[in-house]
Amino acid sequence: MLIVLGGLPGTGKTTIAREIVARSRAVYLRIDAIEQAIVSARVLAKDVGPAGYVVAYELARANLAFGQTVVADCVNPLPVTREAWRAVAADTYSRVIEVEIVCSDTAEHQRRVTRRISDIPGLAPPTWASVQSHDYMPWTTPRIVIDTAFVSAADAAQSILDRTGD
Repeated sequence: MLIVLGGLPGTGKTTIAREIVARSRAVYLRIDAIEQAIVSARVLAKDVGPAGYVVAYELARANLAFGQTVVADCVNPLPVTREAWRAVAADTYSRVIEVEIVCSDTAEHQRRVTRRISDIPGLAPPTWASVQSHDYMPWTTPRIVIDTAFVSAADAAQSILDRTGD
């Protein structure tokens, strides 16, 4: 099974992903960590672009083929990235659960972003201005929506796990 958590920075994706992984035997793929590793390796002459997602798709594909549950923690901002995750699941005959994490309380969302301290060496946390201007397209496909303004990370993780049927 592939569980894909998407949403703007600061909505709570990583916190929820960690809760899911702590309660299950899932493989955890965090796009921020993958992208920062690519940047730190200094193998690209310019912006990482889609490289982090492409690496994550292949890691997910390999782990799903071994029968592992995979939790992908990413902004997942565009229809093309969302379709790519669905294709990974289809290629491995795996079920996919897509979850959009939102925080409807703008003041709380801003507080989270502005007080955020990166736990990935070398990664600068996003600014509130960058979050507000992020290229994030509205979803047009079915997904679970969790609003972290009203639900704790622990409850969100349990809700997602309850829907996995495992």
